[in-house]
Amino acid sequence: MSVESTAAASLVYQIFDLQRAVRCVAAANLRGQDTGVALQGVLRFVGEGESRATHLAERLGVSAPVLSRHIAELEEHGYVVRRPDPEDGRAQLVALSASGAEKLRAIEDQRTATIQGLLQDWSGDDVEQTARTLKKLTESLRASARATAAGSTNTTENVEE
Repeated sequence: MSVESTAAASLVYQIFDLQRAVRCVAAANLRGQDTGVALQGVLRFVGEGESRATHLAERLGVSAPVLSRHIAELEEHGYVVRRPDPEDGRAQLVALSASGAEKLRAIEDQRTATIQGLLQDWSGDDVEQTARTLKKLTESLRASARATAAGSTNTTENVEE
């Protein structure tokens, strides 16, 4: 099954429109916070479990220096801790501190309450269907991005051989 050009263009527009709306809601909710959207995103990924900083950078789609600055700022707030990776002394493992876990929980609670308030006229089925559709879209885009990255990696390897 192939997606028609006009349908794909409409989806692209809706995605960008959704991004703008989410940024507006996020900006309104950030007043008085000590972490911005970028730091909150890093905090969320770190909250999934201790991992190497390089792995986090790849997952977030940012460079190592950018992530390093974010982690340093989160560390200054006491939200994350770093330690050397026992398997590779050059690498670092990053994890949430106890106050980081509390901060992440508070951020997620606030976001949940905000969405509940904004979607009061939605049914539970509307919310569940939208969540399923967004998850499917995200998984498809990630799989395509991985395949594209793997293809460019394989092309590079073939050229070098």
